[in-house]
Amino acid sequence: MDDLNEDNFLLFAIKHYDNPECRGMSEFHEDLNRWVYLKRLFRRYHNTGELKERLILNHLITFYNVFGSKPATKMLFYKIEPDLHYILKTFLVFLNYIPDEYNMENSFLLKIEMDLRIIRILRKL
Repeated sequence: MDDLNEDNFLLFAIKHYDNPECRGMSEFHEDLNRWVYLKRLFRRYHNTGELKERLILNHLITFYNVFGSKPATKMLFYKIEPDLHYILKTFLVFLNYIPDEYNMENSFLLKIEMDLRIIRILRKL
C-alpha cells in the first residue's frame, strides 16, 4: 500500500492501529478522526492566526501513539490539504515525529517551509 487513496485509507489505518485498550470500532474511529480536528485547527490558524498549540500537540501525540510514526505521518499528509502542510510540518518537526526514511522517500516534504511564528510559540513551551 504505497499510495493512499480513499479506497484503501481505512484499511491502511486499521492495519497500523495499535491501541491495546481499544474497546471497539467507535474508539478506533475517535482516534482516527483526530485528523479532522487537526485540519480544523490548522485551517483556523491559516485563516485567522489563532493558534491552539497545546490542543494541536495533544491530538498529534495521541494520533502518533496509536498509529505509529511512519503510518501516522503518511495518513496526515494524505488527509490534510497541501496548503496546510506548512503547519503540520512545523509541529511534526518540533515533536521530532517525521521519520528519517520518510524524508528520503518523500522529497516534497523538504520543499515545505515551516512557520516561524509557530516555531517561536512552540519554543516557549
